Amino acid sequence: MSAPPPLPRGYALVALDEVPSTNDEAARLAAEGAADGTVVWARRQSAGRGRRGRQWVSPEGNLYCSIVMRPDVPLARAAGLSLVAAVAVGDMVAGFLPGRKVEHKWPNDILVAGAKIAGILLEASGRPQGRMDWVVVGCGVNLAGHPAGEGLSATDVGHERGAPVAAGEALAALLESLQRWRGRWETAGIPPVREAWLARARGLGEEIAVRLPREEVRGRFEGLDETGALLLRLADSTLRTISAGDVFFR
Repeated sequence: MSAPPPLPRGYALVALDEVPSTNDEAARLAAEGAADGTVVWARRQSAGRGRRGRQWVSPEGNLYCSIVMRPDVPLARAAGLSLVAAVAVGDMVAGFLPGRKVEHKWPNDILVAGAKIAGILLEASGRPQGRMDWVVVGCGVNLAGHPAGEGLSATDVGHERGAPVAAGEALAALLESLQRWRGRWETAGIPPVREAWLARARGLGEEIAVRLPREEVRGRFEGLDETGALLLRLADSTLRTISAGDVFFR
């Protein structure tokens, strides 16, 4: 691996050529006592994964990293870090693609021109009394390539801007953005983070479908609650709160 990039203060880098999953490695280090701000960064993943165990194709050239955090908050607040991470990644992508439309797709994807360019995976462990022990924030950002195939809609930063972005440069930009938004979350709570997320929300105010494990529900996407759960207005005017699911647009 080339020389690691200079990172903002408060981060400690673990740079690897290849690892099965940066999230798995970061979780292992966290369970062994790794400090807040430990960053696992790999050039390649042999078993990268997204939500619900889905495969995350991980060729060299893209960004694969996982950050250990230890905020002293109740586990119930952990969901807010999903929005923190999404806003941070969205800002990083927008910084490399000025003038392009960057959107947040609930719960954890970043889109450019409707195509997926990044995904986020959070995994946490708690302590007694419902306090958080650690949370791992995993980020995969398509920088130099993206998966293609029938039914897939994806893109990458290099394709969109016509020039490559090095993974180290993207990592430094992401960590700066994450540090800024985490600070706002810790001092002001979820409202400013939720507002920033909604400002780029894909499908807000529109009819969407949400696929759940045992059903699919349709309604108008009305926003997010204080935990980051999706608020869906059903045809009978009932407001349904959804904590996990897959969103599809018309």
